[in-house]
Amino acid sequence: MPCWYYEKKELKNTPSIQDGIDYETECRYRKEGARFIIDVGTKMDLGYNTMATGVVYFHRFYMFHSFKTFPRYVTACCCLFLAGKVEETPKKCKDIIKTAKTLLTDQKFLMFGEDPKEEVMTLERILLQTIKFDLQVEHPYSYLLKYAKCLKGDKNKLQKMVQMAWTFVNDSLCTTLSLQWEPEVIAVALMYLAGKLSKFDVVDWIGRQSKHLRWWDMFVEDITMDLLEDICHQVLDLYSSQNTAKTPESPPTTPSNNESTKDRPPPQPASDSASSTPNASISKSSKSEAMPVSSNGCPPPDIPDVAKPLETPTHYPPYSTNFASGNTAFPPVFPPTNINVPPPPVNHSVPPPMHMNRPPPPPGTPSSWNYFPGGPPGPPPNSQRNYYPPHP
Repeated sequence: MPCWYYEKKELKNTPSIQDGIDYETECRYRKEGARFIIDVGTKMDLGYNTMATGVVYFHRFYMFHSFKTFPRYVTACCCLFLAGKVEETPKKCKDIIKTAKTLLTDQKFLMFGEDPKEEVMTLERILLQTIKFDLQVEHPYSYLLKYAKCLKGDKNKLQKMVQMAWTFVNDSLCTTLSLQWEPEVIAVALMYLAGKLSKFDVVDWIGRQSKHLRWWDMFVEDITMDLLEDICHQVLDLYSSQNTAKTPESPPTTPSNNESTKDRPPPQPASDSASSTPNASISKSSKSEAMPVSSNGCPPPDIPDVAKPLETPTHYPPYSTNFASGNTAFPPVFPPTNINVPPPPVNHSVPPPMHMNRPPPPPGTPSSWNYFPGGPPGPPPNSQRNYYPPHP
């Protein structure tokens, strides 16, 4: 299977940067595309796994293509459309486009061209080839809950820490962390950050052994503090970068007159030279003193009732629990099963066997007549047949 983890130097030499887009602008485009997927998915009442899978597809796609060639909002709709089918929460392409149109200005919606549905459906084939049909994606959510259930301490503080870490995982989708580290590492780092900010110190945990110096050593070994702080800073940078000046929109605002998605050649993915152990470096002081959780790059979830024990909920929703429920009554299989196949006719009968074109026997011919000329006569009647040799 392809390796989807990259060094930081590779993230600064993407096709978009080679196409003249600076690194900060590309990061902004990735953030806007990820937020757009989450906004559309939330409005369509899709689950957090579906939205997260679509965002990961989005980040992987632009490791092989430029934002100048494929506008980010069209790609975002395509990624969400594919993620819905993979995560078994399918939505119609026209419904995704209709929802996206309500969230975009008329100028931005021009990126979809004259036939938005055809543009998205054609781009889906390019997306599948780009990600090499590697559709299954793991996310930090399940690891976050798994690790938290092993921690001991005040349940109210633990609940608050888990909810804060869940919010950080949502926000991390707007960064390239999914292209740098495995979900287990991201879960540990963001739980570490949430524990620092919520003042929840883990002093004991289930399954602790003498060789475990920290609680995460039981789950992921050889994680350095520099690595944890580097991941934390990448998430915290989302909050400090929200007051930056508005920059121009990503090109092109409309599809080229002589080039459309359906006319583009299939992608040529680069060789899998990525490493799964990027160099983690940290050059900033700790930012764990202040953290505006409510103002982040992605829609934060509502904080659940802290009085509930950790084992009760199966997951924490990434959107408001009082959000108007959409139409989730989709067929259990895809495509829909409302296609009627006519039954076979009632008077169906097996046709008689085909006869060879041979002349009828002459009148008065015995039943032993041979149809093949020149051959021996046919077998005698049943009364004259002796299938067993005479006894001596």
